[in-house]
Amino acid sequence: MNYDRVIAPAAAAMRPSGIRKFFDLAAEMEGCISLGVGEPDFKTPWRIRDAGIRSLEKGRTRYTANAGLKELRLEIAAYMKRRFGLDYTDPLHEILVTVGGSEAIDMAIRSLVAPGDEVIIPEPCFVCYQPITTLTGGVPVPVPLKAENEFRLTAEELKAAITPKTKLLVLPFPCNPTGAVMEKEHLEAIAQALRGTDIMVLSDEIYAELNYGTERHVSIASLPGMAERTIVVNGFSKAYAMTGWRLGFACGPAPVMQVLTKLHQNCIMCAPTTSQYAAVVALRECDDEIERMRREYDVRRRLLVKRFNDMGLACFEPKGAFYVFPSIQSTGLSSAEFCEKLLYSQKVAVVPGTAFGDSGEGFVRVSYAYSVNHLTEALGRIERFLEKLKAHG
Repeated sequence: MNYDRVIAPAAAAMRPSGIRKFFDLAAEMEGCISLGVGEPDFKTPWRIRDAGIRSLEKGRTRYTANAGLKELRLEIAAYMKRRFGLDYTDPLHEILVTVGGSEAIDMAIRSLVAPGDEVIIPEPCFVCYQPITTLTGGVPVPVPLKAENEFRLTAEELKAAITPKTKLLVLPFPCNPTGAVMEKEHLEAIAQALRGTDIMVLSDEIYAELNYGTERHVSIASLPGMAERTIVVNGFSKAYAMTGWRLGFACGPAPVMQVLTKLHQNCIMCAPTTSQYAAVVALRECDDEIERMRREYDVRRRLLVKRFNDMGLACFEPKGAFYVFPSIQSTGLSSAEFCEKLLYSQKVAVVPGTAFGDSGEGFVRVSYAYSVNHLTEALGRIERFLEKLKAHG
């Protein structure tokens, strides 16, 4: 069998995730502290777990409707209105329940992007947008974001990337890996740049509840004229500590969501039934749990930003998600070199910025989805590593 002829070129061309390398090395190293995983360290709140258990006890183990439980879609619409001011008045046709936010992203890109279409992707960013675009035959157009702009996308950067072939803008804020957010004034400038075009927006808002600024998260879909061209992706993994439940959702204009649902129906059938029943309770009863976890993340965020700046690793203050993105340029090492030397010298795993795009060079991603004790020990080791680097010139 000639596998070079069997495997699709687009699939073969995808590079392995740079994140996975450091996860695997850390897992094999005794005494290693990993700050690499983007997963809440909190357990799913008991009210949510109980709802899942009750659904099993009642024998609710069959498929749901392809687009998700009607009850859940109604709750998602109420949640989006209550938390973000978004109006989905026809939730049975404007909302799709998916297997995590990742499936929602996949369905959106595959539904909108045809071969040759260009997709604008601000970087550094979550690792899946570019390979999914490539697999559809689309053309990824990375836009390097700048530390001096706190890794926000500017209207000028967007305009410079738009061509007659542009079909989709990915807007991944609050951002993994940088923790950057787009506030209302920044989103209004982006919206103005898109008016008069047919460019759609994929707004990945999985970290929307983890916002530490004075203002709550603002969705670009809430701005005048933007709901009709925006697919909002969100889910339960980060806000409710439900990563293993694999449940997300997409919201958007009914004609577009109809296509996403058909694709989802043929590829997936439906999201996990037990998770859907649990999610209904999450949305109805657990706003307080979101706030409890957000407050704890905020304590950790401020700890890391201060300590990295005190160490001489310049770190802007991220206002979202649960990552900091310190610059390691002062060490003279590349991102990959820094991470490897730190791992083998001090048994601390962080992720090179280049795992999230070439513009991540000179930075590392550090997750604070860990306890303060865990973070404090890791920070001490990083400080010792830096002192040794300076001692050896």
